[in-house]
Amino acid sequence: MSRAVYPGSFDPITRGHLNIIERALDMYDGLVVLLAVNPDKRSTFTDEENLAMIREATSHWPQVEVDATDGLLVDYARAHGIRQAVRGLRAVTDFESEFSMALMNRSLWEEFDTVYLMTSAEYMYLRSSTVKQVAEHGGDVSRFVPPGVERRLRERFGQA
Repeated sequence: MSRAVYPGSFDPITRGHLNIIERALDMYDGLVVLLAVNPDKRSTFTDEENLAMIREATSHWPQVEVDATDGLLVDYARAHGIRQAVRGLRAVTDFESEFSMALMNRSLWEEFDTVYLMTSAEYMYLRSSTVKQVAEHGGDVSRFVPPGVERRLRERFGQA
């Protein structure tokens, strides 16, 4: 069985992330959506809230597992027998940082590869940080995030 890991901060998960997950499931028998916890990054939602939103948004895919780590991606992947990561690319600006991260991961574990999927055109501009800004100012984010995330964003920013 081939499995891959899709790491990210997912704060919160968006329809762009779900698009990458859906397309990765055409390539792999299973996918671990991995909340990569970065203690230096100030998140809008707690790790538990983000995990709950990811689980809710992916619950219709039985081949998706949701997990979290605060360690190195390659250490998590090696411990779980996963040799490939899936990452989405929105634009050329994403490529440089993604490329250096992939090279670093490969240098830490030479059997580990990263597969890139180009984001669908309708999500090229979509970033979790932008979605949060729109929600914070009362904008409609329903076309950018799943319903459970939209509800939590409204609650978070006092619009429920």
